[in-house]
Amino acid sequence: MRRAILHLKHADPVLRGIIERVGPYRIQYAEPDFETLVRSIVFQQLSGKSARAIFARLKAAAGAASRMTPEGILALGAEDVRKVGLSQQKTKYLRDIAEKTQAGIINFRRLPRLSDKGVIGHLTAAKGVGVWTAQMFLLFALRRPDVLATGDLGIRSAIRRAYRLRVLPTHAKVEQIGKKWHPYCSVACWYLWRSQDNRAGI
Repeated sequence: MRRAILHLKHADPVLRGIIERVGPYRIQYAEPDFETLVRSIVFQQLSGKSARAIFARLKAAAGAASRMTPEGILALGAEDVRKVGLSQQKTKYLRDIAEKTQAGIINFRRLPRLSDKGVIGHLTAAKGVGVWTAQMFLLFALRRPDVLATGDLGIRSAIRRAYRLRVLPTHAKVEQIGKKWHPYCSVACWYLWRSQDNRAGI
């Protein structure tokens, strides 16, 4: 990690300032499994507090004493889902992920052997899993070091503020700015997210 920090600080003076303000790199990783992907769907377009409550109820309803399983999700009836508080759309997404996992179309054990592009293609075969969700899985679950989430609103907002841009940067602009961060874009993204919580001086 020291090598990544040194590279980013040397390559980008603006990011160096963010790194020095935010402090040590303390990312919290998740397990690269079915439950983590389910959690990402539950959390889409919800506040953290609301999403955590729904996810806790879902896990209890699915009978998950430890990690959630496809079988647990598929066993849920309409009334179970209603009590949990999931939308019909998200319920369809979760059932699709569970069915595809059971059928082997999504294979979490295979993911570590795939390239970043391969993982994105593999996961987006499921309904509700877009490129952004797959990128977050790459970064936080598979711990890939060079993920640049060009479409992430938090990243774009942080770049706009830090680089003094008049408008939110486009995907192409994020890629242009992020060229100098390779091969440690994941670390750069984490610092940009954290800079949103450390806005003084930015």
